[in-house]
Amino acid sequence: MSHLIQTPYTVAVYDLMHRPGEMREKDLDVVVPEDFGNAVIGVKTGSAMHIDVRLESLHDGILVSGKIRTTADGECVRCLTEVQLPVRVEFQELFAYSFDEAFDYTVHDDHVDLEPVVRDAVVLSLPFQPVCQEDCLGLCPECGVRLLDNPGHEHDAPVDPRWAALAGLDNLNDTTTTDPVDFDTEEKS
Repeated sequence: MSHLIQTPYTVAVYDLMHRPGEMREKDLDVVVPEDFGNAVIGVKTGSAMHIDVRLESLHDGILVSGKIRTTADGECVRCLTEVQLPVRVEFQELFAYSFDEAFDYTVHDDHVDLEPVVRDAVVLSLPFQPVCQEDCLGLCPECGVRLLDNPGHEHDAPVDPRWAALAGLDNLNDTTTTDPVDFDTEEKS
């Protein structure tokens, strides 16, 4: 009874097993079954992924080399606009015929499951903090307006709270009389 769970990333290698020197190439077009990425950007469920795979038989196992092409969706960490980034990444991993601590992956029931290798390669290639463009200015910290859309955006300088009580003294001159007081003439009257 087979314990293999078929996934879109599973590739049969029965024709290569224990035949050192044999090689085969295969193209996989995968509809991504579940999201993978980080909190800000990732490859979403239902996205198309193309994987060019080269399978080479060795004495110890199957050497799998591949090139992945897909698109990652996320948002700019500075201005929160949607971002789509092309993902182009290569991988190479040995799938051993038998379990050995020296190898991370093994051949199961004449198949190799590329899902963990592909997931690791794609996730590690994604930017930790994606931006919509390198010179993105982000959002205004006071009102939240996107600064790239409003390059001259400014606010009045904030008043130091220690001087805030004196702000009303500007209006004090407006309420007093405009005629200067002559103290000398008041004493003579």
